[in-house]
Amino acid sequence: MKTPYKNIYTVLKLNRLIVLAVIICAAIISIVSVVLVLKVHRDTVNHAFVVNTEGSVIPLKLVSQKENIEVEALAHLELFHTYFYNIDASNYEKNLEKALWLGNSSVDALYRQKKADGVYNRLLQYSLVQKVLSIKSEVDIQKEPYTFKTTTIFEVNRGSVIDTYELKTTGNLIHVDRNFPKNTHGLLITNFFENSLRKIEQDQES
Repeated sequence: MKTPYKNIYTVLKLNRLIVLAVIICAAIISIVSVVLVLKVHRDTVNHAFVVNTEGSVIPLKLVSQKENIEVEALAHLELFHTYFYNIDASNYEKNLEKALWLGNSSVDALYRQKKADGVYNRLLQYSLVQKVLSIKSEVDIQKEPYTFKTTTIFEVNRGSVIDTYELKTTGNLIHVDRNFPKNTHGLLITNFFENSLRKIEQDQES
């Protein structure tokens, strides 16, 4: 006897096939979505920052970091030398803490040596003001670690007397993870060394 209804097993089998097809399609879509998200994330990390003409880092997309490495390196060096040498009794602790985020143990060793030599105690005792006047750096970006040479001109204000000095430093730069706002350029100074320090006489300045 014929019935208008299909066999229940046929219906269940068809439903199962439909469910399996939906699950497989959903799995494929999920896998593709994850792959695309990972690719976008990787591209964003590698191309997410631009450097303006002043050396500041601005989060943006689709800008190659390598194209801006020289600008970032110079800005990093200027920032470090400003923090490390532009100090007075009121700001030296804060500035040196910021400078230590931009260099490795070689910077920390120099800081500890200066501290042991009483440099910062004299800063406090005599209310000295050490002001950076100019920072000029040369960086070789052909191969990492990047070598650099920096000439920093700064003056020491002793109240009635102001002396000007030229300091030459050298070292290397390596890439590290960016850390906003402590290390925005994602670079770290290594093998930092103060090569020479000389007093600039007044007639030389003029």
